[in-house]
Amino acid sequence: MAKVITIIGSGMMGSALAFPARENGNEVRLVGTHLDKEIIDNCKKNNQHLKFDRPFPEGVKYYYIEDWKEAAKGADFIIGGVSSFGVDWFLEHILSELDPSVPVLSVTKGLINLEDGTLISYPEYWKRELAKKGINREICAIGGPCTSYELVFHDQSEVAFCGKDTATLKMMKAAMQTSYYHISLTNDVEGLESAVALKNGYALAVAMTIGLVNRHHGPDAGLHYNSQAAAFYQAVKEMRYLLEMQGASRDCENIGIGDLYVTVYGGRTRKVGILLGEGKTYEEALEILAGVTLESLVVSRRVYKAMVRKAELGKADLSLYPMLCHAAAVLDEGKDAELPWESFTFDETK
Repeated sequence: MAKVITIIGSGMMGSALAFPARENGNEVRLVGTHLDKEIIDNCKKNNQHLKFDRPFPEGVKYYYIEDWKEAAKGADFIIGGVSSFGVDWFLEHILSELDPSVPVLSVTKGLINLEDGTLISYPEYWKRELAKKGINREICAIGGPCTSYELVFHDQSEVAFCGKDTATLKMMKAAMQTSYYHISLTNDVEGLESAVALKNGYALAVAMTIGLVNRHHGPDAGLHYNSQAAAFYQAVKEMRYLLEMQGASRDCENIGIGDLYVTVYGGRTRKVGILLGEGKTYEEALEILAGVTLESLVVSRRVYKAMVRKAELGKADLSLYPMLCHAAAVLDEGKDAELPWESFTFDETK
């Protein structure tokens, strides 16, 4: 049975989800935030997102943020399409005003570090903040190795929807799954959200190896996979330590590793990692990529800060996370991007 799906936030991933949603015969309403007026202008005029190379399926409806309540009227569920920089905006202006009975599915990836070093997902953060206002709401989320432009291209994509209410997840899956968009389901919200958030910071470090080859051997040296694989191995090792700490299921861990792979080989995080590897400073990289949303930097800093705090409390060993510490030092202390390769080795001999 067709559903009414309202997507709030016309960034790339939120907008990309309009493709499987509409192609399944649902009524789809795409709402731009206060930052998305130009995008919605173009959608209304050309039926196409500014960043996509193909038009939306016929019948997608477009709304400016001033009309979001009209767009949400009668919706079977809402998809939250904001970036991690819009988490508090989405809380204050949408979740706090939305009927609590309407399910929400978030695409926003990231973690919040608490004072004691605990890392919580955005759905958990929203739930806690809404509870302070007397609003009881559970929020579902999407995670997995899926880039927006590949989804629009209809490349085969595997993701997972997480949430506490299984019936709601099954309803969302039935509405969204297509021949190219495949959806697993899990009740492990913290596990899935931690996995797909952590990959951002580690993909940044792995991508530095590409820039390091360019720096040491010239831009025509081509891709060299030994260093990428060595960094990828270390990233997976550290992610597994962190995900064990988060209590993530093995399936969620595996999805995070898949997401790490796709993030290393495509997208914004790859670009900034390469620039840092080539010897650019953090500030220079930001200037070159002006206007690009770099959520990976937020995740790296928050996770590092959390682990430092846990180490201070005797609850973590920072020596297990040399890649995380290195990425933080490159971003905030101006350290050279050359990875601490020897710290990735181990000795299990007796």
